Amino acid sequence: MTTPLEAAYAPDAFRTTAHALMDQLADYLKAALKGGDMPVLPWAPPSVNQERFATPFPEEPSAEPAGAFAHLMARVLEGSHHLHHPRYVGHQVTAPLPLAALCDGVSSLLNNGMAVYEMGPIATAMEHHVLAWMASRLGLPDTTRGVLTSGGSAGNLTALLAARQAKAGFDAWNGGAHAGPPLTVLVPRSAHYCLARAVRIMGWGEGGLTPVDVDASFRVRPDALEGALQGALRQGRKPIAVVASAGSTATGAFDPLEPVADFAREHDLWFHVDGAHGAAASLSAKYRARVKGIERADSVVWDAHKGLLMPALVTAVLFRDGARSFDAFSQEAHYLFHVDDARPFSDVGLRTLECTKEMMALKLYTCLSVLGTRLFEEAVTASYDQAQAFAGMLTAAPDFQLALPPDCNIVCFRHTPAHVPPEDWDALQVRLREALVTSGKFYLVQTRLPDGVYLRTTLIHPLTRDADLEALLETLRGAAKP
Repeated sequence: MTTPLEAAYAPDAFRTTAHALMDQLADYLKAALKGGDMPVLPWAPPSVNQERFATPFPEEPSAEPAGAFAHLMARVLEGSHHLHHPRYVGHQVTAPLPLAALCDGVSSLLNNGMAVYEMGPIATAMEHHVLAWMASRLGLPDTTRGVLTSGGSAGNLTALLAARQAKAGFDAWNGGAHAGPPLTVLVPRSAHYCLARAVRIMGWGEGGLTPVDVDASFRVRPDALEGALQGALRQGRKPIAVVASAGSTATGAFDPLEPVADFAREHDLWFHVDGAHGAAASLSAKYRARVKGIERADSVVWDAHKGLLMPALVTAVLFRDGARSFDAFSQEAHYLFHVDDARPFSDVGLRTLECTKEMMALKLYTCLSVLGTRLFEEAVTASYDQAQAFAGMLTAAPDFQLALPPDCNIVCFRHTPAHVPPEDWDALQVRLREALVTSGKFYLVQTRLPDGVYLRTTLIHPLTRDADLEALLETLRGAAKP
């Protein structure tokens, strides 16, 4: 007599269910990529979806587990946000490669946590090679080592923890945030909010982040760095690092990395580049100049779930001096790590926030190996080219206003029809976005710039076409009619 627990692990039942799921997913992917009448986001208020998925969770298994599973997955697919829809132009999360998604299934089934080498031997080797490839594309030296972690927020925190240990002048990890003078990091005003969050996590408070002014294109002003540093010193803070953005979140602006690197070297500061979005420009011969100077960074963060078409979350944290990768989390856990003097790179848990970490490298290693690197180079170039073309459409349209020429695949703009006075433009953009998102016709976001609210698109789906963007403008015009 087979018990319910034995049945739950039965390979033949798994084979049948998995084959049916693959057919289901392939049909879904075909429909999503086509777009058509499928909404990008089948909008429903939170309370509605809470009610739709309310269930008592039965004590006994379903009489037909395969059928129950297929029915549930159909509901999940139907009601979820469809990032593979070509009219998804919203947040900086890509339409992942189907091959990469299959790797997630392998990773979940193997469940090889990677704190120590023996728990994830293959994933550890793959991570080493993926990181080496990424470092080489950025122009970083052979001494570079790093880790993969769960997103840009964790990645930036990891880099700043290492910067603290390297530049604070005291052992903040063991002695605490108040074992020495209060510290601070120079950060552009346009940088991602996770950097402000990171310094607070480290116990530095609001003053742990010293803002640096940006120019009209939202790029950090190198001539403002000295004033920011002196201001921090007058407030009794010790600056230890300077951060630059390679593709800021709000507008996609690339800071001028070379002069920031010069300033960091002159003042003996750690130079960190938040390249979560824009480090992928290094893959494109046409746009590589955007990240000129990134090879001089002490640390770089790069999200593979943005420009490298991976499912979330896969973030690389790269350290120019590989030994510094141990500085972020320099503690001992003797039940895991059995080495007293040497610190092996093969034990990933010594250098990451996570202990039990999924096989993040598997999907990127697999896609690079099977699909080749040119696919990624072409995808980055095409998305940046499309942003330039979209900016041209907006500039040519008298009823739209481009915020600024795009540096990457992020485009900010607003609809300014003649019948709406300028003082009502902000409210119009908010209303238009809500109308498009709740209708399911498009998914885009909004941002606030100094002169008001703008619509914001990230052209991150590799199969979005210019015709989709032309349709976006026409849909906005229709929604704005009185």
